[in-house]
Amino acid sequence: MSDPDLLSYSNFGEQVGTPLILVHGLFGSGRNWRAIARFLSKNRWVVTVDMRNHGNSFWNPQNSYFDLSSDLARLVRHLGGVADVMGHSMGGKAAMVLALNNPEMIQRLIIADIAPVGYLHSQNDKIEVMQSLLLNQFDRRSAAETALEDKLGDAGLAAFFAQSLSFDDPAPKWLLNLDALYANMDAIIGFPVLNGSFAKEVLFLCGGDSDYVDNAGKIEIDRLFPKAITQTIDGASHWIHADKPREFMTILSAYLDS
Repeated sequence: MSDPDLLSYSNFGEQVGTPLILVHGLFGSGRNWRAIARFLSKNRWVVTVDMRNHGNSFWNPQNSYFDLSSDLARLVRHLGGVADVMGHSMGGKAAMVLALNNPEMIQRLIIADIAPVGYLHSQNDKIEVMQSLLLNQFDRRSAAETALEDKLGDAGLAAFFAQSLSFDDPAPKWLLNLDALYANMDAIIGFPVLNGSFAKEVLFLCGGDSDYVDNAGKIEIDRLFPKAITQTIDGASHWIHADKPREFMTILSAYLDS
């Protein structure tokens, strides 16, 4: 019998050795990481995951980082008990909490363009735009994407959000629990107060054009992850894996192989 509280995930490559779990950010899903997963799976077992309230995973009114990290811990146990974990943005925060609370589960940890601190940029305005879309007017994703672009004024963001629209059922629907994400936005842009530190090495990858890891963030990284290594990818924004996929995959592969 399947576990209703187990996150939806997909395997890439031969399922032997330690899995590498790729954890997406807010409004994303495992499908956003499929190309990178396929590349990395040439040499290792890779797992893409849908976090709660995203993609094909379960919906829940709670979305704190303790909840998200507990979900990841359940998945790691399901996959064998130990994993390499790479988390981006919200997924990076969840991965950091997992490492701090369950260090024995982490073999190698990579955090993509996020710090263990709170931020001020609420994303609830984006949720309001998605909620305002009258989905029954659309019979295909491209039309909904155009409507999103008109509302957002950002083609890239519209395309990203449109990936979380499903047209498989008679009526279109969001594969995002927008109500829960809206209600939990303070927790999502925040970070819990945690003591102690993670004793193992951690790779922090930062976008050269991003401001998500500032001096205050670096102080907290050093406090919680004293063996942190920071590497910057020039010309990349917060979406470093999308802006510079080749550089991102090269650095990630080399680190995992070292």
